[in-house]
Amino acid sequence: MRHFLTLNDFSKDEIIEILNLAFKIKKEAKVRNFKPYLKDQKLAMIFEKSSTRTRVSFDVGMNELGGHALFLSSRDIQLGRGEPIKDTARVISRMCDLIMARVNRHETLIELAEFSRVPVINGLSDKFHPVQLMADLMTIVECGIETPKIKAAYVGDGNNMAHSWLMLASKLGFELRVATPVGYEVDPQILAQAQENAKISGAKILITNDIKEAVRGAKVVTTDTWVSMGQ
Repeated sequence: MRHFLTLNDFSKDEIIEILNLAFKIKKEAKVRNFKPYLKDQKLAMIFEKSSTRTRVSFDVGMNELGGHALFLSSRDIQLGRGEPIKDTARVISRMCDLIMARVNRHETLIELAEFSRVPVINGLSDKFHPVQLMADLMTIVECGIETPKIKAAYVGDGNNMAHSWLMLASKLGFELRVATPVGYEVDPQILAQAQENAKISGAKILITNDIKEAVRGAKVVTTDTWVSMGQ
């Protein structure tokens, strides 16, 4: 059993395999050729944080793949009323085949995964947003940029998106520049992990507070909220 809590959970080859499978399914879906890859599988969707795109995409995706999605907000389950996370994980994983959780704290996901009998997918946490990065990667490749030739810049707070870019780049081995405001840098431990990964993959990672330095020559620029600060 494998969980999908961060992109660091997978090797480069596994990430590319997921990407290629996604392209295959997307191509089939465009011609309404929906194949039941997840026939009769049940996905529990736990939402501590509300979302339009995450909820709709997972719900529709499960239906198109032949499965069923069950929406569970913190108001609908005992987790929102103080039930231990491990009890929630045990109960839900007895009756469902997959769990997707969109949570406030990454530690919640780690505990869910520890006590779950089924795979847990990170739909967003305060530390990582890996499914969003896989969707971004699909878009980049569809625009004609091969993964080894990606030269990306992230501009914004050192948040879950910045951390996920660090994991993706360091696993696939492409160039990434991260520009954050002073005082809003990325998590040092996550950066250290990315730098360790880069020793294997050959990724080039630049961390800066200078937007111009980050975006100069980049083929892909992604942004998050950043007060101007004179930049």
